[in-house]
Amino acid sequence: MPSLAIHAGRALTPHEEISDAVVVVEDGKIARIGRRDEFELPPGAKEILARDMSLIPGFVDIHIHGAGGHDVMSSTEEALTTVAKTVARHGTTSLVATTVTAPPDETRRCLEDIARYIASPANTDAPATPTAEIVGIHLEGPFISLTRRGVHPPGAIAKPSIPLLDRYLEAAGGHVKILTLAPEIPGALGLVEHGYARGIVVALGHTDATYEQAHNAIFCGARHAVHVFNAMRPFSHRETGVLGAVLTDDSVTAEIIADGVHVDDPAIRLLLAAKGPDLVILVSDGTAATGMRDGSYRLGTFDVTVSGGVCRNREGKLAGSTLTLDRALQHMVRLGVPLLEAVRMGTLNPARRVGIEKKKGVLAVGADADLVFLTPELKVASVYTRGIATQ
Repeated sequence: MPSLAIHAGRALTPHEEISDAVVVVEDGKIARIGRRDEFELPPGAKEILARDMSLIPGFVDIHIHGAGGHDVMSSTEEALTTVAKTVARHGTTSLVATTVTAPPDETRRCLEDIARYIASPANTDAPATPTAEIVGIHLEGPFISLTRRGVHPPGAIAKPSIPLLDRYLEAAGGHVKILTLAPEIPGALGLVEHGYARGIVVALGHTDATYEQAHNAIFCGARHAVHVFNAMRPFSHRETGVLGAVLTDDSVTAEIIADGVHVDDPAIRLLLAAKGPDLVILVSDGTAATGMRDGSYRLGTFDVTVSGGVCRNREGKLAGSTLTLDRALQHMVRLGVPLLEAVRMGTLNPARRVGIEKKKGVLAVGADADLVFLTPELKVASVYTRGIATQ
């Protein structure tokens, strides 16, 4: 395959902005990046002109349950591939498949299937058409708070158990990247230490923790907070709770679902003011309904209904979203976030959180050629995944 030389109006790496930029792609990797006047193109390179576009890294979604009518917990190759192809159309080129709380046998089966898919040619080989790469698994539950469970099935919530966690980790074949838990549950701090020692990102989520309980978990190794403000003890000026710990500790990254539904804009501004642009991560919390019409869908083991693009369970509780990260980026920019910082929140920050920032979420020599072309209105015009472009 000949080299590609993509000439864009600007590239957001997102460490920096390069105007009149050229990205050279060889064998699905970025071979060179810089200003057009800085170097000669490789002999025989196919030049692609996109001078009216901004070029950014592909989005990295570390909290997503499904898309295109399929849930990751159905875990078939067809389902996982459909999810990956659907989100790729919206600029997401890497994702961490996220489970929901379910009975142990169901969870283990799902983890085994996803792990098998992650290692399969369907995921690892250069795709024939743009397809996001599944780079790991996010275990959201089952060690969560009954009080703050959201839509997670109450009957499947489990007491913290290192043996049960180890069975899940074994089933996942080393692919678990994130474990979400509630640190206030007796025995949870042991799980935090256990996960941290194994290189897993332990996240605070679906939790009714006090400030002290959350602070203790951070001391033991928790380094991330899941869909901040949602499914958490509310902030109070006398007992700030888990939010007080998350907002004031620079060792903790914070997810936000920036869809205008899950979190009001003033709360997003508060998060940005407290954490700064390098510690905030855009996530979709997307469900099978992502990229689909209103209707009924599955989230894990239960049914959800989408009306007006908003996903809820039968009790009327928010149940994930239909958000895509291109829309999340647009929302953040509308709030006044500089584009370079907003891009970082959807690309480099999540990639760094799960330890893949040399390969994903960045425009740099040696990184995968996961590229998104944005119009001046920040709409996705074209996507490359590992050097393969949309038609």
